[in-house]
Amino acid sequence: MKSILLDVDEVITFSGFLPVVNEFLGTNYEIDDLDNYYIDRTLIPEDRLDEWRKFMDERNFYENPEILPDAIDVIEKLNQKYEIYICSACVNGLNIAGSGRMFANKYNFLIKYLPFLNPEHFIFTSVKHLFKADIQIDDRVNNFDNDVKTKILFPSYHNKDVSDEELRTKGIVRAGREWRTGWKEVEKILLA
Repeated sequence: MKSILLDVDEVITFSGFLPVVNEFLGTNYEIDDLDNYYIDRTLIPEDRLDEWRKFMDERNFYENPEILPDAIDVIEKLNQKYEIYICSACVNGLNIAGSGRMFANKYNFLIKYLPFLNPEHFIFTSVKHLFKADIQIDDRVNNFDNDVKTKILFPSYHNKDVSDEELRTKGIVRAGREWRTGWKEVEKILLA
C-alpha cells in the first residue's frame, strides 16, 4: 500500500488562529484577505507581541476549526487506498514555551474530526524532509521532500503566487488554485 504524508494546517483546516488574531486586534480579517503564511507576524504590531504571546497561551486554536470543504470525505476515501501519515508542525516560533499545548490541541482535533486515521501515524515535526512516503500533500513548497515521487501543493491563501515554473522545476503538482475546491482536485489526482 502506498503512503501519504499529509499536512494539517491550511490543508485540512484553517485552525482558529485567524479568529484569535481578530479577537486580539478587534478586527474582522478573512483568510482571503491575507497572502502571508505567518498571519501573526503580518498582523500583530511588534509593540504588542508580548501581550499577544500571553493571549495565545490561553487559546486552543483547534477548538472551533474551519475544516476545508470536502477534506474529511476525501481523506476518508484516501484512507481506504493509502496509508496516511499526518505530518504537521506544532511549534510556534513566537511562543516556543507554549507550543506544547498546541501539540495536544492538534492531536485532539485529529482524533475528533478524523477518527478513522491511525493515531500511531501522527508525526508532529517541523523537519518534514526526514520522513519518506510515496506521496506528500502540503501547502508550503519548502516542506516537500525531493525524494517523494508525488508532491501535491494544496492551494492556500499564501501560495497563490508560486509560479508554475517553480512547481514544474521541483516536480510539484498543484491541486488547483482555490482552497475551496482543493480537496476535489486531490481526489481527481489520487483517486481517479
